[in-house]
Amino acid sequence: MAEPFKNLFNETLIDNVAASLVKHCPDFDAVAFKTSVFDAHWQQRELKDRIYHIAASMQPLLPANYSQAVAILQLAGTTYSGLEYLIFPAYVELFGLDDYEPSVKALEVMTPYSSSELAVRPFIIRYGDRMMTQMERWAESDNEHVRRLASEGCRPRLPWAMALPEFKRDPGAVLNVIEKLMHDESEYVRRSVANNLNDISKDHPDVLIDLLHARLGENSRTDWILKHASRSLLKQGDSQVLQLFGFSNPEHVKTVNLEVDKNVAIGRQLAFSFQLHTADKQLGKLRIEYAIDFMKANGKQARKIFKVSEADYADTTKTVAKTHSFRLITTRRYYAGRHDLAVIVNGKQLASEAFELLAEQP
Repeated sequence: MAEPFKNLFNETLIDNVAASLVKHCPDFDAVAFKTSVFDAHWQQRELKDRIYHIAASMQPLLPANYSQAVAILQLAGTTYSGLEYLIFPAYVELFGLDDYEPSVKALEVMTPYSSSELAVRPFIIRYGDRMMTQMERWAESDNEHVRRLASEGCRPRLPWAMALPEFKRDPGAVLNVIEKLMHDESEYVRRSVANNLNDISKDHPDVLIDLLHARLGENSRTDWILKHASRSLLKQGDSQVLQLFGFSNPEHVKTVNLEVDKNVAIGRQLAFSFQLHTADKQLGKLRIEYAIDFMKANGKQARKIFKVSEADYADTTKTVAKTHSFRLITTRRYYAGRHDLAVIVNGKQLASEAFELLAEQP
């Protein structure tokens, strides 16, 4: 099992941070900092709590003047790089909200070395149009990390982040930023733009569909953004979106020989296979998915869809054999009972089979 990300926030990290702070601020008390960080609650602290706790532990040991303190952090925060150095933008988020100019500059300087995508959001909420105008300026930066911040920081549904309910209601200001990045040369930036549009599509599918009609086919970069942005609507089987990407009604396709393990225990893998067949000359362009209707705690089922493949098939038959893991993970709980597996082609369910999920076995 992979090492929990929270474990990156360890004694070695704190020693490195303390050394960098002492270098740029000789009065910084490294011993007091370390003592404050590794308090009685440290082992119980989860990821975000550790980030903000470390940031808060710096504050009493830095100059009381915020502008002086954040100038030191800009120097220290550009000594190392990695997501564990989110502690520096977190300091700006915690203590800089009343000092717009030095804080915004610090977020710009720090983001290439960690990311300011979480820390910028309280500034968007507090300063509204002023901050979004800054995001548009960042979208024109020569630095790809700053351009990515312009998009990632205003995503309406950014995971782990403070909500931006105004942009769920009206994404207009976000779209102004996105427009400046639709042809960006950096895949790193384009992926953020696509994720932002995917967020928007969950509240305003019509906005993305209008963009598809207007911009699909414009160039390869824009096409990649729009395709990746459409993944939620494609999974939902939205007929307009499927047709725009060339996935027609699969009336000519039949599912044969769907075989699913009758029983699988939590912690194990479910094996299944099926064939897609057509009486036409070829199967054509297909988006192949499978869905599992998971048992929930209340005895009802909830569906989750998984992509298998997407291609233009010249043959008349396509065989699919896969496994689905029921390994225990922190982001999903499994409940024993009846589950169903369905085959989906171009948004249409073609076949399904039930199986029983058994309690975890020793």
